[in-house]
Order: sequence, then C-alpha cells, then structure tokens
Amino acid sequence: MDKVIVITGASRGIGAATALLAARQGYRICINYHSDEGAAQHTLQQVRELGAEAIAVRADVSIEDEIVQLFSRVDAELGPVTALVNNAGTNGQKSRVEQMSEFRLLSVMKTNVIGPILCAKHAIMRMSTAHGGKGGVIVNVSSIAARLGSPNEYVDYAASKGAIDTFTTGLAVEVAGEGIRVNGVRPGLVHTAFHALSGDPQRVSKLEGGVPMGRGGQPEEIAEGIIWLLSPQASYTTGAILDIGGGR
Repeated sequence: MDKVIVITGASRGIGAATALLAARQGYRICINYHSDEGAAQHTLQQVRELGAEAIAVRADVSIEDEIVQLFSRVDAELGPVTALVNNAGTNGQKSRVEQMSEFRLLSVMKTNVIGPILCAKHAIMRMSTAHGGKGGVIVNVSSIAARLGSPNEYVDYAASKGAIDTFTTGLAVEVAGEGIRVNGVRPGLVHTAFHALSGDPQRVSKLEGGVPMGRGGQPEEIAEGIIWLLSPQASYTTGAILDIGGGR
C-alpha cells in the first residue's frame, strides 16, 4: 500500500523533523503550514532532496473549509491519506488564568483541540474500512504539560493537550475495528521555536536543569517516536500515549 502522510504544522520544529524522517521511510508527504511559506518551502526542498514525492499546502487547521481543501489537494496530488500527524499547535504569552482573554482561549482551543479532531474526521473518512478505505494510522502530538498543568505559564495550553490525550483514547477505541490505529506522543521540553510564542525563546535552556536527564530534547527525538507509532512495528499499539520528555 502506498504510504501518504499529512503532517500539520510541518514547516519547522517537530513537524519538519517528522517530515524528514518520513521521507527516509518512503512516504509521500503533505507539509501543512499556516503562515510561514518560506519555512515550508525549505522543508519541502529538504524532503524532495531525500527522494520523497511531496507538496506544501497552506491551511489553517482550525477552519474546516480549509481542512477540506487540504485533503482534496492530497487526494489529487499524492493519493488517499494513510497517515495523519496532528502536530499543529499554538500558545499564548506566559500568564495566569485571570489574565487570559476569551479571544486567547478560543484561539488556543480551536487550533489545539478542534483542529486535530476535524483533521482526524477527514482522515477517517478516507482511511476507515467502514467508508471503503484500507486503514491507516493517526498520531496526535500532545505535551507533558497535559500532566503537569503548566501553572503560572499557560494552563489553557495544558488543558488543550489534556483534551487531546482524552480524544486519543476515545478515538482509538472508536475506530479500532475499522483498520485505524490512533496513538499520541507527549513531548517534554524540546528545543524548538515554539517557546517564543509564550514570550520566552530560551525557556528550554532555563528549565532543562529540572529534567532528570539534564537536558532538553531535540525535534528529531520526538519524530522518531512518531514514526515508530506510524510503523508496522507498532501494529498492535493503539490508544497509547508515549511520553518523550527525558523523565520529566
């Protein structure tokens, strides 16, 4: 079966690292991005240099109409999706709950919770044997914050990732009999540009002393876990959430 993967938020960080590793595993790749076309094109060039057939598609995954267009592009240019990595996410400035606006909360929840659910919906419509598909795999990118709560930083983000953990558990059971496996990864402190969204680009370096392994992670280390969960080596694994956080 041809392997066709959609990776949301794949222009940089964990998403880009996953795209590069998927290229080495023989996937046809859709690099989804929200706004940074330059970064997306750079990742696209890298995966093509590795011999992968790939496209970059701009879409806001919190808006269903744009998700529909995203999957339609994949259908037409790469073929039916067999793997989905729900990686796109956002965050707000470091703050306490009483400082958070309704706009911020809606933005975080739409991108981090509604977006992955909608992307899974459209992937399932193509993968599920109940819809004439041949099966597939979904990996949701959560966060160690779902366990720790991120007090005094971004409780809303942590709550959104807690919702993703619950979604992963429920969806895995719902589609287990339809040829689809659903798992999650919970990255810990990882050296990516994502932390700049909270106003502290050096956050990982400041906090890595509190990680039992004594360092922050690299995007490639998270990508390895994602690709394993997508692979036949994880064929009996569904509903699992893999912590990749250096023991934190």
